[in-house]
Amino acid sequence: ITSPAMVRLSATFAAVAALAVSSCAAFSPNAQKNGVASKAATAFGGSLPATDGQPQSQSSSLTEMSAMLTQTELPEKLYFGKEKEFPKVLGGLKIGTRELVVVTGASSGLGLNAAATLAKTGSYFVVMACRDTEKAKKVAKENGFPEGSYTVMKLELGNLQSVRDFVQNLKAFKSARPLNHLICNAAVYKPKDPNPAWTDDGFEMSMGVNHLGHFLLVNLLLDDMKKAKNARCVIVGSITGNTNTVGGGLVYPRADLGDLSGLASGGTKPIEMVDGKAFFGAKAYKDSKVCNMMTVSELHRRYHEKTGITFASMYPGCIAETALFREKRPWFRKAFPWFMKYVTGGYVGEQEAGERLAQCIADPKCAKSGVYWSWNGGATSVGRWAEDGKPRGAGGSGGEIFENEQSDAVRDREDAEKVWEYSAKAVGLTEKDMCKDFADEYTQKMGV
Repeated sequence: ITSPAMVRLSATFAAVAALAVSSCAAFSPNAQKNGVASKAATAFGGSLPATDGQPQSQSSSLTEMSAMLTQTELPEKLYFGKEKEFPKVLGGLKIGTRELVVVTGASSGLGLNAAATLAKTGSYFVVMACRDTEKAKKVAKENGFPEGSYTVMKLELGNLQSVRDFVQNLKAFKSARPLNHLICNAAVYKPKDPNPAWTDDGFEMSMGVNHLGHFLLVNLLLDDMKKAKNARCVIVGSITGNTNTVGGGLVYPRADLGDLSGLASGGTKPIEMVDGKAFFGAKAYKDSKVCNMMTVSELHRRYHEKTGITFASMYPGCIAETALFREKRPWFRKAFPWFMKYVTGGYVGEQEAGERLAQCIADPKCAKSGVYWSWNGGATSVGRWAEDGKPRGAGGSGGEIFENEQSDAVRDREDAEKVWEYSAKAVGLTEKDMCKDFADEYTQKMGV
């Protein structure tokens, strides 16, 4: 004999079992995309016990509970050890006599267009270092990358082990030949988030991906790059991190690393900002860009003379339609490109921006190290109207490349040294990781 209580109890056990299945599936990065939680919930059929006198749909209720659990107690990891790619080999045969260049974040926007520009010259073999390798393969074909001009490798900058795995795979692929060039472009921007997202290592996402992931990547590749002739490393900066410009100095919030207490304390959860203060999404991005540009200054000061590697940062202009603004509201995404085109004159399309980034690698003019490259007036003021009816002087489309001036904050050597030292400790940089010419100096200074 089955009583109503027994039915409810049985249904409850079924719900718990289904939730367990869906919760485990939630650890997968593809959990929500594949609808695992919904499939697990509907596998049992029937309805859940009533909470207000009305039976609930088991499928919808379990899906809601699983979603809540995923968001609060079981955050998705960005990278699992089992996701490590099997190393590609015999890359030297594919590369041939071309120069080898790595581009991070090469599956969209600025990185994609820079990679395409370099690949289509016939002089470069491009490694597209991306989080989503399938997407990268797809867009490479869609954008006409010549056959045999590129390869795609997994790189999740929000996981330091993934950075190390990528370097290991890259070395296996290229064998004895050195890496000629490195473009650190990938970035995340979370202006709407009220609370921070975290990398797998516990860093606030903007700082972890934009700065710390790239910081480790560059350091792990320096010893290899110094073997190449005329090697170049370019880290993409931003007008928003340069407070001597309209975009960086007058647009709230301003970049400000403060006393660096957050990074000095390790920078991991629950520390939300590099200055130790409460999370502010737009400022977190700007702070990370300051750290990027400071890193270039320190790389130049520490390594250029002895290694011959050229280190530079650059601002390609305001790519107002880039996917970097996907977190912004719809009205902003529509109005902002118009505003940058016709009011400030700072607008530049993705293709032209990509060509500018590629220029920093390919143009003999860009052989100088320690430079912050910009175009068309430097964006130190709002655009001025020209005879053709388009504003000039705000870093927008057209114009010639020139050495821009960094803000006093970016040029602060004392803070730059601190950012370097705190970052090295945060990412676990060891003597073995260091460029061999400087390992002893590093060991003494850091007390490793």
